[in-house]
Amino acid sequence: MKIYGIKSCDTMKKAFTWLNNHGIEYTFFDYKKEVLLEDNFNYWLSKITLEQIVNKQGTTYKKLTDSQKAAIKNPDTAFDIIKVNTSVIKRPLIEINNSVYVGFNETTWNEIFK
Repeated sequence: MKIYGIKSCDTMKKAFTWLNNHGIEYTFFDYKKEVLLEDNFNYWLSKITLEQIVNKQGTTYKKLTDSQKAAIKNPDTAFDIIKVNTSVIKRPLIEINNSVYVGFNETTWNEIFK
């Protein structure tokens, strides 16, 4: 399993705690320390929608220009905005068992990790 996010994010901290308490091994990809590849992004889009990936409630999204907000809604142009504004990706994003999930919800995670 691979989990993507930002180490200092409160939601990520909850996710890490949950995973550790359940003895689940994972590889962590820190957006602040590693470069997100377009291949990763395209894989996510093959599994979930762009709407599910982009956090429109966060401050990073709100700081984008109108043209950037328009571009991030289009799968063909979204990556160019996301790769330099990775905080706009909902957290955590996990890849497991050929699936992609976004966000931390204990009930949902109990189902995913049965």
